[in-house]
Amino acid sequence: MVMFKRALLLALLPGSVLAAPIFTLQSSDFNDSAMLDKTFAGNNKSNPSCTGDNVSPALSWSNAPAGTRSFALMLTDPVGGKGLGVTHMVAYNIAADRTQFAQGELSKGEGYTGGKNSPGTTSYYGPCPPVGSGIHHYNFVMVATDLPVNQLPGGLTHDELIAKLKGHTLGAATIVGRFTNDK
Repeated sequence: MVMFKRALLLALLPGSVLAAPIFTLQSSDFNDSAMLDKTFAGNNKSNPSCTGDNVSPALSWSNAPAGTRSFALMLTDPVGGKGLGVTHMVAYNIAADRTQFAQGELSKGEGYTGGKNSPGTTSYYGPCPPVGSGIHHYNFVMVATDLPVNQLPGGLTHDELIAKLKGHTLGAATIVGRFTNDK
């Protein structure tokens, strides 16, 4: 009897009431909330906290919301910069038919328009938390937008991009990687 009621209810509900697949972001290089390998850490000879290879992790996404015309990707450390936050990547004008970035691809600055991150570059800049600051959380956020590709100019900061996306976002997906320079 319960199965019959469930089948009857589903038959009577309009298709839009049924749950759509969830927009997801994942990586073959790390699981959500797992530690990032040193390979993905920043590399800067003038900063003793940046001793990695600055290779961006592979990212892939699926089930973008209907009407998606482009994507934007942001990578932030909310407690970096002594609690003021650090933006490690601002990327946008990513084509709607794209579903992944291979390992290292975001470091090269190809396949997207680069915005300005906190260190002042326009491509991926890996984690560089100071020794003694504990484990930092690096939030990768993929935003689906209704904006056509190449609608936004290059060089936008994180805050400028957020302002431009207001009223144009269709959904977002996230994955978190953790990293520390503490032993």
